[in-house]
Amino acid sequence: MKKRQSGFTLIEVMIVVAIIGILAAIAVPQYTDYILRSQLVEGHTGLQDMRVRMEQFYQDNRTYDGAGLGNCGAAAPAGQQFFDFRCVSAGQTYVVTATGARGRVGGFVFTINELNARQTTGTKAGWEAAAMPAPCFVTRKGSC
Repeated sequence: MKKRQSGFTLIEVMIVVAIIGILAAIAVPQYTDYILRSQLVEGHTGLQDMRVRMEQFYQDNRTYDGAGLGNCGAAAPAGQQFFDFRCVSAGQTYVVTATGARGRVGGFVFTINELNARQTTGTKAGWEAAAMPAPCFVTRKGSC
């Protein structure tokens, strides 16, 4: 009486490896895109925080000029990991810029001014910020 062998054939193992490869090819780019979008939030919230601080400074001093970030009245947002902030003030106007400096956010540039006009002025290739309407921060490929 012959004993039947059990186990997997090479074909079955290769099919499983191919399926895992296809799933990984779909999941890894989606995951890295998700991580990038989560890091962009730091720039958006930092600019909104800076705008609130600038308006508070203006209420007290009737000018945006001061000894804070650049020549603006407010200090830069603290604890920022991926973005650097710069502010330019001209008395009754200002523009705060968040520039992606580290990690995946390099190349992204967001601005906000005293009128709360939010704009994406620079992105990575494929994010198409030029097609975005002016009053928004890009949050994912092809959308605000």
